[in-house]
Amino acid sequence: MKKYILSSILLSVLLLTSCTKDLDIKPKDPNIILSDNLGDDPKYMDQALAKIYASFNLAGQGGDGDFGSDISAPDDNFFTTMRALWNLQEITTDEAICAWGDVGIADLNTQTWSPSNPFLTALYQRLSLSITYANDFINQAGKTSIPNKDQYIAEARFLRALAYYWLMDLFGNPPFTTEADGVGKFYPKQIKRAELFNYIVTELKDIEADLSEPGASYPQADKGAAWMLLARTYLNAEVFTGTAKWDSCRIYTTKVIESEAYDLADDYRQNFSADNDYPRNPEMIFAWAVDGVNAQGYVGTTFLIESSSDATYIRAEDYHGLTENTNWNGNRSRKDFMNILVDTLTTYGGGAVPADDAEFTQAADGRVYLKQKRSINIPAPSASGDYGIGVYKFTARNHDGSTADNYHPAYASTDFPIFRYADALLMRAEANYRLGNGADAVPDINEVRERAYGDDSGNIAESDLTDKFLLDERAREFYYEAQRRTDLVRFGQFTDGTYLWQWKGNSLDGATVGAHRDLFPIPADETAANPNIDQNDGY
Repeated sequence: MKKYILSSILLSVLLLTSCTKDLDIKPKDPNIILSDNLGDDPKYMDQALAKIYASFNLAGQGGDGDFGSDISAPDDNFFTTMRALWNLQEITTDEAICAWGDVGIADLNTQTWSPSNPFLTALYQRLSLSITYANDFINQAGKTSIPNKDQYIAEARFLRALAYYWLMDLFGNPPFTTEADGVGKFYPKQIKRAELFNYIVTELKDIEADLSEPGASYPQADKGAAWMLLARTYLNAEVFTGTAKWDSCRIYTTKVIESEAYDLADDYRQNFSADNDYPRNPEMIFAWAVDGVNAQGYVGTTFLIESSSDATYIRAEDYHGLTENTNWNGNRSRKDFMNILVDTLTTYGGGAVPADDAEFTQAADGRVYLKQKRSINIPAPSASGDYGIGVYKFTARNHDGSTADNYHPAYASTDFPIFRYADALLMRAEANYRLGNGADAVPDINEVRERAYGDDSGNIAESDLTDKFLLDERAREFYYEAQRRTDLVRFGQFTDGTYLWQWKGNSLDGATVGAHRDLFPIPADETAANPNIDQNDGY
């Protein structure tokens, strides 16, 4: 199982540097790998590549001394890529709101952020750092004669494309570097969003042949992961470039589906349990590998589990199996999202949810992992986490309730999904709908809904297809998976649309905000330091 390849870097510190002039120099510590020594041993390639993977989910190498967090931050875990990305994609929407008073959180809760928001800065820096790691790895690996080096390089290029995808999606026009630029002190030039779109799709098509076959190398990137990133890039092409690419989205989702390497998990919850890794779970195409023993940190799924737990309504000890440093009582959902996920009209006859059904057990949709707290209304953006709708979708237990083999009482071993097979089905359905092929969209949607309902009672007909239905169905399937903001932007509902939710625009009943907030600002630290970078419009 290759899951532990990704954690091996924690055991042998990697130092990527090309500053030394003496190419024969050897590190005093045999556990330190200099970039010029990358070809000395095949295992160094695994460990160096693992560093790039880990940079998306961990603070750094861990341990004491000079190899802790990869960036300077007051809290190493707080400003990691996946935590910052999740905050930007979720607490800015109807799906989540955070009760903590840390600087920058209230701004995200209410869509009132500025270029100095620390989560914007952290994510921007983290993604740029992952790109730098990938650039140097690609440069150095190309000089070696290690077997299969083309596959190693292709994986690094995929990770670089993924980082650029998130920069394109969130910030629009980031600085741009490749392995041709080297590593050193210079001012990177800014790339326009549409140009970056073209670069990403060209890169992904170029590396396809060098990646392993679908399902062959989980959790490392394979052809399936590249097809999914291409599909998601094309899904949002009209936002990124002004020109829709629905047919291209359909092509690459079909490649995933027809590969027959993946399928829906029988149990929806397995996707968010400790045994959610492929091939035990055929739905997982690409994810950030998490290991409670070998990759520790209050990041990724550990963060999601603990921040969504509390001492009264959703105790981590009872719902998730973690028993140390539990119940942070931060994240919960807003009632507006509850009304999407829980069909109160049908399930409860149009009336209020009974007080004795706080966990919505009467809901026919098996994707409901919600619980009512003190009140479904949140009286202020920073009100106690006891208000709102609790979410317990992710768990540190296996999907049957048993303890994971690599269980730790404080850290989850549940991989964080980036691409699931269900997304291939729903992306293809949306593409077919946009292309006027609603009849072809229905079977893909119903395949997902039959898993959710356990039978065909939730099936839809072509006449049910609307923009609202598609947006809501993605919310029902992918909530808390760091996709919501992107979906709302694509459907024109994130800022100035007709859909309002509690505390949107810093209003209890919700209010529209300027459409310029469909893009986040370039962090102020970047525009101040790099004369080549122009700020996004409206900031």
